[in-house]
Amino acid sequence: MACWLMFLSQHFFKVTPILRSYASAPARWSKWCVPVAAMATKATEDAFRPPVCTLPEAGGMLNRDLFVKTLLLPAVRFNKKLTSVCLRALKSKALTRKPFLRNNPSNPDEKVLLLNPEVVSSGDVLSLGEAGAGFLKEHSLEGKFGEYQLELRYSDWTSEEVLRSLLPKGVEVPTGFSRIGHIAHLNLRPEQLKYKHVIGEVLMDKNPGLKTVVNKTGEINNEFRFFSMELLAGENNLIAMTKEHGNSFEFDFSKVYWNPRLSTEHARIVGLLNRGDVVYDVFAGVGPFAVPAAKKGCDVLANDLNPESFKWLQRNIKLNKIEMGLIKAYNLDGREFIKEVVRKDLIKRAEEWNTESNPRQRTHVVMNLPSLAMEFLDAFPDLLRNVAPGVRGRIGLPTVHCHCFSKEADAARDVRHRIEAVLSHSIEGALIHDVRDVAPNKEMMCASFELPGAVVFGDSTEDSQAAINEPQAKKSRTE
Repeated sequence: MACWLMFLSQHFFKVTPILRSYASAPARWSKWCVPVAAMATKATEDAFRPPVCTLPEAGGMLNRDLFVKTLLLPAVRFNKKLTSVCLRALKSKALTRKPFLRNNPSNPDEKVLLLNPEVVSSGDVLSLGEAGAGFLKEHSLEGKFGEYQLELRYSDWTSEEVLRSLLPKGVEVPTGFSRIGHIAHLNLRPEQLKYKHVIGEVLMDKNPGLKTVVNKTGEINNEFRFFSMELLAGENNLIAMTKEHGNSFEFDFSKVYWNPRLSTEHARIVGLLNRGDVVYDVFAGVGPFAVPAAKKGCDVLANDLNPESFKWLQRNIKLNKIEMGLIKAYNLDGREFIKEVVRKDLIKRAEEWNTESNPRQRTHVVMNLPSLAMEFLDAFPDLLRNVAPGVRGRIGLPTVHCHCFSKEADAARDVRHRIEAVLSHSIEGALIHDVRDVAPNKEMMCASFELPGAVVFGDSTEDSQAAINEPQAKKSRTE
């Protein structure tokens, strides 16, 4: 008890004289502050929500002028030279919503610190705490603690806040979108489509640099891997320029496939490569694997059936100043690319390989077409059946990185069994990586495994089919 009394005597009574000095201060606030009686309308956190501007069920247009709201907030004015001192004393009492520090429109030499109305009242200096009250007393700011009239407009609210105000009850606010350069790509739900143009306008307003907003209107084309889309807001310009891990890519987003959510997977696969490796990119698109692999020093043969992807792949090779010859681009069907280009290149490299002076080049086959890639594995059985024995011994078996989808609870097991069914051979030791959730109960996976010699050379092995039929005996690694 004695210790507690000593604490009060040392701290409380130091502040009391300061607090008493405010007894006559309110009369001096009238030129800038609203009278204390107006505290009945003081702002709370709920008051910072925008006004309700629900759109009619038929849709409607965005009227930004409706988003106006005036709040009364406790605040302190001070000379801008005191900013750091003021923040040390009062930041814990500041408005939780930014920006809580603003310029004073009536005095360019002053700042205004907006305070949290949940914990501070302009009529109660005690609510500022000891540090805040001391700051005011020390710098003679007694007459500059009061209420500030804050006007909020459309520009002060986030896209989520604006859309929550606009969309009728039961219509969910879009939670995200893919950004590709200046383009925002949405995948709106049916109940959101009535309001699609307003949604597009709001997103463009609230995201600097966005100039075009589109919505997906169809499934991905399995042959050329692009989907139909409609313009919601902004410029009808779908030639995108984007960067990924320091590499630049340009393409017509309406005619090729690009998914920024695969950025991590692109980096992961490239991270498995070493300088000097050979990479066969069967479904190369515009080059998200091929370009960084070549910049890493790999020898890349990149293919895509889509003529537009092939065109932009060539453009991106030049755009990233890839050394001449490090990427060879092809516009072929995936099976034709494997059976003709990959086969001939493997044999050619084996024939030219000098075992005494050069280490064997590691080879990788990237198959990033999740909906169909697994079916193209049927191009590998017997791929090198008739290779001369002397050359065969020099061929390094490629490591395949095959992307696919699975809806099974044990996705890794499902992927492995399906690959083994296509190859008619076990892929013991395969690394099965979970890339990302595509939809509820649907995973994108990547199986990395060395092609068995018995498959590519057409050798018969007595235990191949048995290994497939007894999956528990052979386990794959899962990431």
